[in-house]
Amino acid sequence: MDVITLATKPTILILGGGYGGMVTATKIAKEFGHNDANVTLVSKHNYHYQTTWLHEPAAGTMHADRTRMPIANVINESKINFIQDEVQEIHREDNKVTLKEKGQVDYDYLVTALGSVPETFGVGGVFEHAFSKWTVNGAREIKDHIEYLFAKYNNEPEPRDDYLTFIVAGAGFTGMEFIGELSERIPRLCQEYDVPKNKVKMYVIEAAPTALPGFDPELVEYAMNLLENRGVEFKINQPISEVTAEGVTLKDGEEIKSQTVVWATGVRGNPVIEQSGFENMRGRVKVEKDLRAPGEDNIFIIGDCSLMINEETERPFPPTAQIAMQQAETVATNLKALIKGESLQEFKPDIKGTVASLGGKEAIGIVGNKKLYGTSANFMKKMIDNRYLWILGGAGLVLKRGKNPF
Repeated sequence: MDVITLATKPTILILGGGYGGMVTATKIAKEFGHNDANVTLVSKHNYHYQTTWLHEPAAGTMHADRTRMPIANVINESKINFIQDEVQEIHREDNKVTLKEKGQVDYDYLVTALGSVPETFGVGGVFEHAFSKWTVNGAREIKDHIEYLFAKYNNEPEPRDDYLTFIVAGAGFTGMEFIGELSERIPRLCQEYDVPKNKVKMYVIEAAPTALPGFDPELVEYAMNLLENRGVEFKINQPISEVTAEGVTLKDGEEIKSQTVVWATGVRGNPVIEQSGFENMRGRVKVEKDLRAPGEDNIFIIGDCSLMINEETERPFPPTAQIAMQQAETVATNLKALIKGESLQEFKPDIKGTVASLGGKEAIGIVGNKKLYGTSANFMKKMIDNRYLWILGGAGLVLKRGKNPF
């Protein structure tokens, strides 16, 4: 197997073209000089996509292409080398990474920002029978499947109820945002395909005692009432025991027939973490305060693959885009410090707020200490989305790819 040696200068290798990897690369390009280091970004795709937008194309309320942008159009190619390939293993003792197509790549400093995969919590049949891929193509697949079932419904000699029964497993942010978009779109689908709206059933099934676990109870109640008024039925504190070709079976034995199960119960870190021998918890490494992996001087782990405990709640910080972006900025600063022999910074999360969209112009959220509902929360959600584009590519990217908050 060939070994690619990128340069004699310090080599920084960034794995993953998601929020953490892209912001790390962008900040390095702005702050590092040409002689500071050689930087390479590795990503499976030649485009970056915003996972926090995917519930919209999945429900059909946004075109999937709006969620993605070519990496070459975002990074500074005079400072960042880009390799499109899939990471297979990190060899810590040898300072090498094995890629699927291009063999091994050397590094002096490594930033692991590989993202996540769905967490099944041991439930059988998820990968075989549910839609679990929260990617651009995964969103396209869900949308096309839903429209296909609406078209098929009236073409059957005896229309089947399970065609128009939609199940979302998980009432966290992804599940609630997706069902919000879908419930907003259902009346238009019914009109387009000549289907009576009362034939459509929508379920959100959550194993925890509440929807949006850990979120403000008043906001959760607002969201649930809004969605119930659109026809969504919640089954809270009712774990799923199995997903089948016919639907789902709950732990209490109840069966719900459906041709569409959307899996949104949470994530675990990329399998590369486990395959590379890092001590981990569900694919996440409990990193040091400077975001390095324990016992590693030159390996940083950020985003969904990192685990940090919130000392106030004694629980891990959730793997959000907001935290991944903040980690990326700290890592870029610490890489420069390492190269120059300076002291490293501790990462201190600054949670500015959390907002969940509910379809249409509805949303809920907390910004600072203020609770937001409805259109004001929806405005803030779109501004948060646009802020990321500003960090990544400035005003030009916001004007080209951003959302109208009004």
